[in-house]
Amino acid sequence: MSRAPSIDAAGLAGTRARRPEAIAEAAALRRRRPLVGPGGRVLIIAADHPARGALAVGGDPLAMGDRADLLGRLTLALSRPGVDGVLGTADILEDLLLLGALDDRVAVGSMNRGGLAGAAFELDDRFTGHRAQDIERWGLDAGKLLLRIDRSDPGSLTTLHAAARAIDDMAARRLPVFVEPFLCHRVEGRLVNDLSPEAVATSLAIASGLGGTSAYTWLKVPVTADPDAMERALAATTLPVVLLGGDVRGDEGATFARWRRALELPTVVGLVVGRSLLYPADGDVRKAVDAAVGLIGGP
Repeated sequence: MSRAPSIDAAGLAGTRARRPEAIAEAAALRRRRPLVGPGGRVLIIAADHPARGALAVGGDPLAMGDRADLLGRLTLALSRPGVDGVLGTADILEDLLLLGALDDRVAVGSMNRGGLAGAAFELDDRFTGHRAQDIERWGLDAGKLLLRIDRSDPGSLTTLHAAARAIDDMAARRLPVFVEPFLCHRVEGRLVNDLSPEAVATSLAIASGLGGTSAYTWLKVPVTADPDAMERALAATTLPVVLLGGDVRGDEGATFARWRRALELPTVVGLVVGRSLLYPADGDVRKAVDAAVGLIGGP
């Protein structure tokens, strides 16, 4: 089993303290590539959870709270053939820029992180991360926003409106944006996403119609609770779809099998997966990442 490289956290902090302009310099020198490679598929590693205060993986409440460890896992994942890029907030992407880990990789900026995990205002998900102008200025390749809708919570309307304007801002710059929609509800105060085919189809229909154009909109979609119903749910849109992962525990083989089946559907072009690849149950990041690359037909 390969070990993630050791990250010099003190060195990163020192550079940030003494030469903050080094981040802009690294961004300007980064070798860029198309969002979708020659094979027509995409595999992006998601790492934007910490900014929402979501640090837990499995039974470890602070698994993603060790930044040097997270960066080591990310640099290992990004070094693997067939991995296209990473999704993160500014702090994470800037650390990866300073580490030289984003050359020839896609960099996706996470946009709305105001709906902190477990907060009463979780569904009033303000855009406290990357703005469209930031994504353009830093030479990032796309953006991502989360859109959770609870018909009983007025905060969802605020987020819905802000999401539409963010999509407009991205489209004006010809920048792709991944929209991750859910219908959800609260159970004993905790948000629960509805993964029934009806709910997934409805959320996709809503997200597809946001903004003045959908030309640059992609959808980031969970596999339905019943994998056999995924085709019916995805019939609600013609926008390009990537599958999301989540915190997978238990039968990882079954999860990979569900992704494999969903990847056969005509509008699905890839995976955007984080915790299940960065923190696999057996601890082998390289094996988990390479298995995901195999699903999308990579090397």
